[in-house]
Formats: sequence, structure tokens, C-alpha cells
Amino acid sequence: MNYRRLGKTGLMVSEIGLGAEWLERHSYEECRAIIDRAEEKGINILDCWMSEPNVRSNIGKAIAGKRERWYIQGHIGSTWQNGQYTRTRDVAQCRIAFEDLLSRLQTDYIDLGMIHYIDQESDWDKAMNGPYLDYVMELKARGKIRHIGISTHNPVIAKKAVETGFIEMMLFSVNPAFDLMPPTDNIDNYFGDYDDESMAGIDPVRVEMYKLCEQNDVGITCMKPYAGGRLFDEKRSPFGVALTPVQCIHYCLTRPAVAAVMCGYDTPEHVDAAAAYETAADAEKDYASVLANAPKHTYGGECTYCGHCKPCPMDIDIAMVNKLYDLATMQKEVPASVREHYNNLEHHADECVSCLGCESRCPFGVKVASRMTKTAELFA
Repeated sequence: MNYRRLGKTGLMVSEIGLGAEWLERHSYEECRAIIDRAEEKGINILDCWMSEPNVRSNIGKAIAGKRERWYIQGHIGSTWQNGQYTRTRDVAQCRIAFEDLLSRLQTDYIDLGMIHYIDQESDWDKAMNGPYLDYVMELKARGKIRHIGISTHNPVIAKKAVETGFIEMMLFSVNPAFDLMPPTDNIDNYFGDYDDESMAGIDPVRVEMYKLCEQNDVGITCMKPYAGGRLFDEKRSPFGVALTPVQCIHYCLTRPAVAAVMCGYDTPEHVDAAAAYETAADAEKDYASVLANAPKHTYGGECTYCGHCKPCPMDIDIAMVNKLYDLATMQKEVPASVREHYNNLEHHADECVSCLGCESRCPFGVKVASRMTKTAELFA
């Protein structure tokens, strides 16, 4: 296993990490098998954003006696209320949830105290200018968290986080489907100038964010590197071709400032598939050739979250709504985290007035209005 410095935290983390969200659907024995395999492979960083009590307890029991070998990303503001996950900035609820996290993980500190999931600027303002941030700073002063991080899917919020100076690292969603956008409206040129070392073809806001992180030594750990498994299936991939875990991981690790890729695992074999990156040949890591040679016609009708559909008269974040719809439909049931992310959007799919302006601007011919209807029904 190779290890990378996580920005100004100075922590040397395994470049393959453990995103523990999928452990929520497993028994203790299954969780233990996955965590044990991760340890065997040299993985030393895990993310536990989940507020559900059982999964926290299962992780705590699985790492009991081995706490010091793990760097833990623990989230402040992910709470369990009335039997379900609720994101909040209410300090009383945050305190209950964070103390529960410490208790169930059988530890007295969290390495990376994460400002939990900020995607909207209104939420940023509320969190950064109120008692919530005071509580985060209190935890840091008391040694309950060693470093301050943030989780976000929004590059604009990520840039704001870097500019604070006190946020040392971030958990950010990274994969080709989330990053890439057409450099022009000509679909035939979609990957024309893209290669392994270049940032050509990536949303310029995200390019700026990556470079800002690198310049300010803010390390990145990557969530959703597989897009929920969508990139493994050519029928569900927005590119019409399938990538491997190794190719997805390589994509993430070649982004500026990235230190670790937080993969999700259902079985020990899934850990093996991710850890195979460490011994993979260059040809096995090559995602750029696969994407560049993808059949262009398959892009038609598939949302790549490029944002060319903007502006929307109802101010719906169409790309984000489409992304959450796709993540939701990858599972048999809508994950609680995806539902909460959708509910916290400022505008929702049911506000769509079917003006079709977005469809006229979409270079991939996505039937946006129809997807808005399906999304509204799914999340109703």
C-alpha cells in the first residue's frame, strides 16, 4: 500500500481508503470481515458519516484494540432523530450525535472532524456564522477532533472552505462523470484533448478548486469514486463504456491534492478489487483511452452533469437533481443519505414548469423535463 500526505494535516494516509457507508446494510460479522481485510491490505483511513447506531457500534467493535492504526473521518452534524438520519446545525443535536459517535467507536477523539455536508451557500452562511462553527472549534480546542475538514459535492463551497484557512482537508465527490464536461457544444470533441495528465475537458470551476486545494495544501479524500457502481456498467455509464475499479481509482489519484480514495465495500473481495490498484500495470490503470474511444452515440440521452442546461427559470440545480436521481436509482431502495441531500436542495424537481429551455441547451439530448417528473415521483 502506498501512503500520501493529507495536506496540511500531515497525516500519511493510505491512498485506498474505506468509505463505510455500505457497512450499514451488513451484520457485525460481515463488517468485521471487510474491516479486517482492509487492515490486511494496509488501509488506514475510514469515513463514518452515518448516524445509524448499529453501524457505528459494529465499526467500533471491529476496530477495538486497534484504534491507533486508523485515521477516522467523523462527521459533525450527521444525527439520528426519530429513527432516521437528519443533517442539522443545531448544536444540541450535534453534541448528542458526536458524543454517541465517540462512544460507539470506543474512542475519545476523532482524527478528522468533518463539517458535515454543505452544498448550498445558504447552509454555508448558517454554519460559518453561528454556534455550529463555535462547537466545531470547541471540539478542536478540547482535542476531541485533531483536524478540521468538510464534506461537500459543490466546488464553489469547496473553494470557500479552502479560503477560510482553518479547514485542513475535505471529502469531495470525484469521478469522471462528475468532473468532465464538453469543452464545446460539439459532442464529437467531448474527449478530444483529454489525456491522463491533463485537466482538459473538466468543468473549469472544478479545475480551479483542485488547483486551489493544491496551492493551499488542503488535502482531498474522494467519495463516490465509482459513482455508486454506475461506471462499472456500460448500460448505466454516461459514457456508454464500463470502467474498472482500478481505472476509477487512478482517475481520482491523478487529480491535484487528492490523498485517498474512499471506496465502498460490500465484501472482502471488493476490498481486494480496490487494493489491486497497488500492483496494477499502467495499461490496467488507463481510463483515458477507454473514455476517448467510447462510442459517441451512447452519450445521447445520458446526463453527464455538465451544467450546460443552465439557467433554469425556477433556479433548479438540474445537474445536481439528475445526479441524485441516478445515485438513488442505483439501489433497490433510495439511500437515506441521497434522500436527505435531495430534500436539502433549495429547489426540487416538482417545481419544473417544463419550459424545455434546458433541453434546447443540452449537448446530449437529455429529456430533462421527463427526468424531473420521474425524480419528483421517486422522492415524493
